[in-house]
Amino acid sequence: MKILYLSLDPSNRTWLWEHQDYLPPLKLGDVMGGAAIGRIEKSNNPNFPVGGHVMGLFGWQEYCVHNGTGLTAVLPLDPNILLTMHYGLFGHIGLTAYFGLLDIGKPKAGETLVASGAAGAVGSLVGQIGKIQGCRVVGIAGSHEKCQWLTRELGFAAAINYKRESVPEKLSQHCAKGIDLYFDNVGGAILEPVLDRLNLKARMEGFLVFDYWNRAAEGIGALAKWYGEGKLKYRVDVVEG
Repeated sequence: MKILYLSLDPSNRTWLWEHQDYLPPLKLGDVMGGAAIGRIEKSNNPNFPVGGHVMGLFGWQEYCVHNGTGLTAVLPLDPNILLTMHYGLFGHIGLTAYFGLLDIGKPKAGETLVASGAAGAVGSLVGQIGKIQGCRVVGIAGSHEKCQWLTRELGFAAAINYKRESVPEKLSQHCAKGIDLYFDNVGGAILEPVLDRLNLKARMEGFLVFDYWNRAAEGIGALAKWYGEGKLKYRVDVVEG
């Protein structure tokens, strides 16, 4: 494969630790880990013909030789969908939001959903999917511009700028009936005031998107449908070179 795009994720930091995480740590001299999309230049594997595009943990390198195990063929869903969208909406980001909210959160119409890191890759999708399910969605983000994007473009009921506003006060204001679902992308000081306002039988649970990898087609199909209907908006940051 010739590597076309690399995904820069928080995982890159955890792989530099010396302890075992959900993936083994890197050793000195290893290629930096990372999800990548590549174009097949030469192949002896009939499942992956020359010219096709694939995604996998190829690492930070220009070319990669691979036996094909664990690779995902990147199929064009629509001519308007760029390859880079397979990192976000149609990749591990979109599936994290989809299965984390729907399978674990089990949102119901009329419930209050709060998402931290709400203007980020996962958080922005969680809020929109929650809105599709009929939830009142409150997002927490770190700038006035991000909060405006959440409410004006993505349809969040409210957004809290944690850098300039009191999170406990604003949660009390925007979540007067308490919080039924919390999708936590940051933890720490933001988590504490949310815990104080959780309703009986509120939902929070740790998970890994890899737990749902065998159901990826289901999630991608639903996300593609909502995207095609104009119910989901998504941004991808791309740096060339």
